[in-house]
Amino acid sequence: MSMTNYELYKVFYWAAKTGSLTKAAKSLYITQPSVSHAIKQLEDSFGMTLFYRNSKGVALTQEGTILFSYIEKSQILITLAEEKLAALKNLESGELRIGGSDSLFKHYLLQYLEQFHTNYPAVKLQLIHGTTPEIISFLKEGKIDLGVVRMPIVDPQLELKEGIQLQDCFVAGAHYAELKDVVLSLDKLIQYPLILFSRNSRARMAITELMQGYGYELKPAIEVGSVDLLIEFARKGLGISYVTREFVSKELDDGSLFEIKLDVQLPPSQVGLMIMRNMPLSSAASSFIEHIK
Repeated sequence: MSMTNYELYKVFYWAAKTGSLTKAAKSLYITQPSVSHAIKQLEDSFGMTLFYRNSKGVALTQEGTILFSYIEKSQILITLAEEKLAALKNLESGELRIGGSDSLFKHYLLQYLEQFHTNYPAVKLQLIHGTTPEIISFLKEGKIDLGVVRMPIVDPQLELKEGIQLQDCFVAGAHYAELKDVVLSLDKLIQYPLILFSRNSRARMAITELMQGYGYELKPAIEVGSVDLLIEFARKGLGISYVTREFVSKELDDGSLFEIKLDVQLPPSQVGLMIMRNMPLSSAASSFIEHIK
């Protein structure tokens, strides 16, 4: 039997279910002769009689009953599949899997995640933490729907949608109060204990490259794996932290940290949403990207 015979099975199912060619025609929005013709085609293809006529309409033969027991199961599964896809499309179920860093989740995506969850509470949210190379791998392996990363990223398999612009800076706490309002040269800056993010982070790579461009090698006194520790260590006076300004806005406002002024301009960085190029997005992922826009 070829795949094109699905419509014939559908007609057979409704004729058997209703016991009437007229009712089957109504259910399928086709004419009664079309129903009769479809059943004859199916009977001819099997070389068996599937229905016999009675005073009420039609009834299944023994062979027809066997066929119906299988077709009924497939029809139920197809209906369930259609309902499931409709629910996914309407975001009444499903899952949204996003990869990124804790800091980008907290300081960039949180407001959008809150809004999305309020609008679509039935969609399960899964946030997967990782470095940029890990997030790229997760995306290519199909473990996440989209990633939130610092740009630039050049990869022909990936498509990036620009998000917000961030500005990195050096900050210190009360222990280094004498540096407030003083403009430091990079030469002077690197004489202080510096607290930096771990080596494989985009922010760390960016400042390392920038310093190398000016002829300096960065040797941090402390390396940490989270923005919260960068902030906390600077507040405690353990050194000068290199952190994203937008992530320490509260501390800069309340005065527990201040920004170190430099005689060079630190370039801004762009945050983007990363998806696989030419791959269909789930309804949840598409809708979330629209939220951010």
